[in-house]
Amino acid sequence: MVDGTDVLPSADVLAMLEADPQGWAFARAVRDGGGDIVDFELVHLNDAGARYLGRPRAQLVGRRLRDLWGDTVNDSTILLYRKVVESREPVARTVYHDRPTVAGHFELWVGPSGDGIAARFVDLRTVTLGPQSAGGTRLYEVLDAAFDGFALLRAVRDESGAVRDFVCEYVNRPGAALTGRSVQETIGRHWSELVPPAGPARDLLDRWREVAETGRPWQAQLRYDDLGQVWQLSAAPAGADGVAVSFRDVSTLVGQQERLEQSMAAARRAAGRNAALQAVTAALVAASTAADVYAAIGAVLRPSAGGQGLAVLLRRDDHLALQYHAGYEPQVVARLRAVPLRHPYPATEVARTGQARYLSSLDEFVAAQSGDAAPIPSGGRQAWAFLPLAAAGDVLGTLVVGYGSPREFDEGERANLAAFAGVCAQAMQRALLFEAQLSIAGELQRALLPAELPQVPGLRHAARYLPWTHGADVGGDWYDVIPLGHDVVAVVIGDVVGHNATAAAVMGQVRNALRAYAAERHSPSVVMQRVNRLLLDLQPDAVATCCYLELHLGEGTATAVLAGHPPPVMRAGGEARILALRSGPPLGVSATVVFSETTFLVPGGANLLLYTDGLVEDRRYDIDDGLADLRSAVGCAPSDDPGAMLDHVLTSGVGPRPRTDDVAVVCLAVDPRPEAERPPAAQRRFRGDAVSASAARRFAADVLTAWGERRIADDTLLLLDEVITNAIQHTVGAVLVRLELGAERLRVTVADRSERLPSPRPAGADSENGRGLLIVASVAAAWGTSSIPAGGKEVWFEVARHGR
Repeated sequence: MVDGTDVLPSADVLAMLEADPQGWAFARAVRDGGGDIVDFELVHLNDAGARYLGRPRAQLVGRRLRDLWGDTVNDSTILLYRKVVESREPVARTVYHDRPTVAGHFELWVGPSGDGIAARFVDLRTVTLGPQSAGGTRLYEVLDAAFDGFALLRAVRDESGAVRDFVCEYVNRPGAALTGRSVQETIGRHWSELVPPAGPARDLLDRWREVAETGRPWQAQLRYDDLGQVWQLSAAPAGADGVAVSFRDVSTLVGQQERLEQSMAAARRAAGRNAALQAVTAALVAASTAADVYAAIGAVLRPSAGGQGLAVLLRRDDHLALQYHAGYEPQVVARLRAVPLRHPYPATEVARTGQARYLSSLDEFVAAQSGDAAPIPSGGRQAWAFLPLAAAGDVLGTLVVGYGSPREFDEGERANLAAFAGVCAQAMQRALLFEAQLSIAGELQRALLPAELPQVPGLRHAARYLPWTHGADVGGDWYDVIPLGHDVVAVVIGDVVGHNATAAAVMGQVRNALRAYAAERHSPSVVMQRVNRLLLDLQPDAVATCCYLELHLGEGTATAVLAGHPPPVMRAGGEARILALRSGPPLGVSATVVFSETTFLVPGGANLLLYTDGLVEDRRYDIDDGLADLRSAVGCAPSDDPGAMLDHVLTSGVGPRPRTDDVAVVCLAVDPRPEAERPPAAQRRFRGDAVSASAARRFAADVLTAWGERRIADDTLLLLDEVITNAIQHTVGAVLVRLELGAERLRVTVADRSERLPSPRPAGADSENGRGLLIVASVAAAWGTSSIPAGGKEVWFEVARHGR
């Protein structure tokens, strides 16, 4: 056996403890070179202790605690036991372990024993009351000296076997103190006799009964205000009819905790006020409109200030007008709609003087309005803070915070409420100024965009404008629909670079110029050329992008010009695609630029979507990704109705989010045409100048490609070039080119205002002229000329559709 004479008690005490049903252990301090205790070595363990620990004594005695129970014995455990050795004061604790080395719910008493510790422990899950023994007697003596109160209660059952009371079979002095009696007066008495008829101690009878009947331990904290004490109680089953109860006076600890909590609560309130001020400041800084300010006040100020009612009253001439309220009853709200400044309601005085006023009770509120025939009702409030909304020396009104119970406003709370009101007033002033600017900007924006788009037979359309700009800024995005005659309509969308009044003015000028040049029936490229020159003359530093689309509804064709603008999207036959169109630089970049047209087919039932670049790109979002988003959204739109399609596109996550630019978008729906249609045909008017020949060739090439007639394109373009060149050379004014696709042949007609009919003439070997009609005669399947009754002539030729 390990030599433990400096730790172990006398042999007779050890014999007594050996017979005790509770576990007992003795451990010697293990010290390092400096004399500090770093561990304890187990030198004795009784049989009960070995049973509780679930291992033979031979495996435990002689070994250190850290080695035996490394998963439960740590530095804090050793420090606690070291304190017992050094202070010679015992400690008690309850621990629960569920580890491989030890498992159980142990109640421990640890006291000093020589240069070590003695520990009494019992597993509360298995403790029972056994017959009295010598060891038990000495054990009770130890319990009398223990820090915890302790009692053993035996159940008293009625004839049905139900527990009706308990008899105290043992109690130590601290346990008896809980009943206000001595140990001798307590042992042998029924619990119902020991405690008052009412109070928390009487309620414990039900707790003891529940432990005895269920076998489940119970623990709680009881406060005895008349004694000024707080006890920690634990109860566990002890045999079939017993309950073991331990008591601990935790009054000092609870008092310390309550004082600490009060200090922490005060610190939290101060920190909360500061955090709330920061939160409401952040929310109000981000607020742009009065509605934003009210939302921030309601969401942050009211809960942070603890108010159960909130109202914002602003000055309007001779009265206060209610602008926002939360938590107020309808009858109070009705009276606050307009409060004359002469009314004794405290908010009016605050608005007049700029000085805050605090009312801590309902009596003060009633007294403030005494003598008035129609006082403002209090509603459900009993304390108020009336705070001036003052900014830049101007009192805008009063912020009213109402409370549901009487309240004293200390200096710190008043300072925070004043700070709240100051921040709210500054935000309110900014919001009111911003809304005035926004109203002006909105009116200007609405004046520059079409109030209502014209109705066009065979075409349905819808438009949306989504502003991103703030304050007095106005965007440069615009759109328009311009009827040009029977079955012909122009649709235009554009974007002037910039977000200011200059950009808006340029946008208005460009939009009006487009309408004027389009109304003169210039071709799309000529319209764009003239607008470009006008922009360079009026605003040399301005730049704009534009998409101009001329729709010929009867033909089912469209001609488009792009000036630095993203291409439209067309959905036809259930498939959406980005149109591949010729594109030129933006308007305002160069005076020498030549814009090119692209002609394409627009089948009946098709949708066309025109948009500005803010929909699909910005610095963070690549335009290819945005176009892919848009094509997908248009393709899966559930309806071809223009308005429904726009709503679908704008809610489908197309392009950058959040947006950083204005967006204008126009959707067109071409009505289906009757099935019995005329043969495909297309015609365009050209100016009759030198560039018209190349423009006519591009038009014819685009149409033949769209019709799938590329094989005859070379011959057709050769013949067209000869005929239109001849027309341009011998006439003044516009030239009309018409293509008609028959079953066997393609017929091309060029009409001009000249009465002179062309005729072939001999050409010398070295002559550069005179061969045009000879080429037409040799290449065309047929050709001819005719006069137009209204004046002018037509030259036509036909090209055979071989293989058809």
